[in-house]
Amino acid sequence: MLSRFPIARWAPIPLRLIVGYGFMEHGFAKLARGTDAFATILHAIGVPGPHFMAWSTILIEVIGGLAVILGAFVALVSLPMAAVLLVAMFSVHLPYGFSSIKLMAVTAAGAQFGPPGYETDLLYLACLAALVLGGSGPLAIDDLIRKRSNVGHKPSKRLWGSRNSAMRKSAIQPLASLLRRGDHPSASTRQANPPRREQQEPSECRFGGPIE
Repeated sequence: MLSRFPIARWAPIPLRLIVGYGFMEHGFAKLARGTDAFATILHAIGVPGPHFMAWSTILIEVIGGLAVILGAFVALVSLPMAAVLLVAMFSVHLPYGFSSIKLMAVTAAGAQFGPPGYETDLLYLACLAALVLGGSGPLAIDDLIRKRSNVGHKPSKRLWGSRNSAMRKSAIQPLASLLRRGDHPSASTRQANPPRREQQEPSECRFGGPIE
């Protein structure tokens, strides 16, 4: 399938860009409002250690988002990023249903939206799962690491194969030389020890002694 559609190998790049940028944007927005404001929100929803969790969430969003954009250790950083999404989904967005965009009215002040649901959380989780299962794609640090590891293992396999072939040749050559000279061990044994003929004993007549 990938050989028929070579452009398909570039599919992970849009996922990395949107997921990484989205996480980094949320992290920088929390920093702009102040970590104390975010810690107050966490305390209101019952998260233990709100200040520690506030800084942890911001670091996960900023560093994890940058790692996803670069395609670096995506399978590793996806675990804390998914944890942040799950906490947000079950503690904040779940009571408001699925849809994340709820247009309530359009007034002179602009569009009015209701509280967002968990739709966006599921989209981010699906993108992370696709990157972990399908790989980070080209132009990724993970891809470079994998190529270098494969190159490092190939010479050892070739060396091991050459050693095995040399051992097989060294074991076959003496036997081949014996067969060419006709000096097979079993043949020389037969020549030195010819088979003994069994001495026939005179047969006896049914009614008397041996027939002369």
